[in-house]
Amino acid sequence: MNKLTVNDIELNLTTNPKEKTPDDKLGFGQIFTDHMFVMDWDTKRSWHNPKIVPYGPLAISPALNTLHYGQSIFEGMKAYIANGEPVLFRPEENFKRLNNSADRIALPKLDEEFALTALKKLLQIDKEWIPKSEGTSLYIRPLMFGAEEALGVHPNNKVKFIIMLSPSGSYFKSGLQPNKIFVENEYVRAVRGGFGFAKTAGNYAGSLKGQAKAQKLGYSQSLWLDGVEQKYIEEGGAMNIFFKIDGKFITPELNGSILPGITRDSVIKLLRSLGETVEERKLALTEVYEAYDNGKLEEVFLSGTAAVIAPVGELFDGTKKLEITTEAGEWTTKVYEQLTGIQLGKVEDTFGWVTKVEE
Repeated sequence: MNKLTVNDIELNLTTNPKEKTPDDKLGFGQIFTDHMFVMDWDTKRSWHNPKIVPYGPLAISPALNTLHYGQSIFEGMKAYIANGEPVLFRPEENFKRLNNSADRIALPKLDEEFALTALKKLLQIDKEWIPKSEGTSLYIRPLMFGAEEALGVHPNNKVKFIIMLSPSGSYFKSGLQPNKIFVENEYVRAVRGGFGFAKTAGNYAGSLKGQAKAQKLGYSQSLWLDGVEQKYIEEGGAMNIFFKIDGKFITPELNGSILPGITRDSVIKLLRSLGETVEERKLALTEVYEAYDNGKLEEVFLSGTAAVIAPVGELFDGTKKLEITTEAGEWTTKVYEQLTGIQLGKVEDTFGWVTKVEE
């Protein structure tokens, strides 16, 4: 099978472009651009038929294997306007992680270089959809799922890959607002040996019951504990988590049940470049509570693609409430400003994280 190139991408562009939503009316994940990238795979032809087509519904069978057995993965990344031109933030890491997810649930791997080429081509076509107001971005959702019409539990013989684009509003419309987090001690999200490290549809389905429970109690997110002892902190509802305790930053180590966040990795590298100590290790919930009681719990924040950095103001395990802060802490703010500054071209990118869409 020949290696696919940009010249292999068939273009079927819309003749009826949609009206764009003003930046101040954007939410998240409800508005989509004019086009999407699609590509097929089967056991005989490998990846083939790459196309950019008008965004729209898919015609699928009720017998689609994925609807019954959940063989589906996705990614999340963003495009920004930096110094007047469209850019991406560490996109190669997203496609690398997508392939790790694919491998775990028996989906075919992508050519990561071609996937990035296809994304850039799609962005060049729909670049006018990238919002320009502060805090806004174009959210990018690569998606891969089994496309075989057959019942029976087996790896799919047909697969579809899609990239869709969604202009998104500012996560924090009035500055960094602390989140209230509920510690989930009834349900578990994942265990080592499962696929907690992969961005699979099932991972998120398994988290929704806990998320609904937290919101019913007045909290914005759950904090998941390990699935064996329910003793060690793992991650937030859809984000990794950091604690600043007695001058050191601590984040749960990647153990096979925690998603290896690209923002998480960026935070670690950024903090270390600034001379800060970052420990990746097991962190018991009791250690956090003891640090709070001893006055050593300084800051807590979440990290992820959607918010970049989100401060945590309150932590509640159902018995004792930790009232950490009413505003974003010094380092929470500094990390947020540094990362978003790099993404938007306001801070020098000494890490080589920013990729231009139009080279």
